[in-house]
Amino acid sequence: MKQLRSLLVLMLMFILCTGFIGKKNDKEKAVYAFGVAASFSDTLVYYTDIQLLDSVQLDKNKFLPKRQEYSRQLKEYVQYQLVHDNYTTMIYFSDKKEKLQKRFDKTLKKYQKDTIFSLHLIPTADFKFKKPQE
Repeated sequence: MKQLRSLLVLMLMFILCTGFIGKKNDKEKAVYAFGVAASFSDTLVYYTDIQLLDSVQLDKNKFLPKRQEYSRQLKEYVQYQLVHDNYTTMIYFSDKKEKLQKRFDKTLKKYQKDTIFSLHLIPTADFKFKKPQE
């Protein structure tokens, strides 16, 4: 009887330990993002490729921490490097690249549908999102 009890306690400890290890790996998922910059007074729409964000984890509500900082990075790039003022920037993110790819295609299709807009890709070599300072 004591051996059975000891065996059950050992199995329970093993199950609990492996359960926590699995949860830790879930938090370490990669996070992907792309950005769009558009203006109400201009027909140019800039967008980035889907990029892997460096050392970033989504919070418990599946939101990107400091997402306004990533949006600001794109806004500053458009304003100072491409010399376009008054652009509104949006950042889309997900820990699932396939899901974000669908959102990327849907967003671009929306702008391509209207022939007024001219889409311009910002190459990853020119602009890459950086992790904001803590």
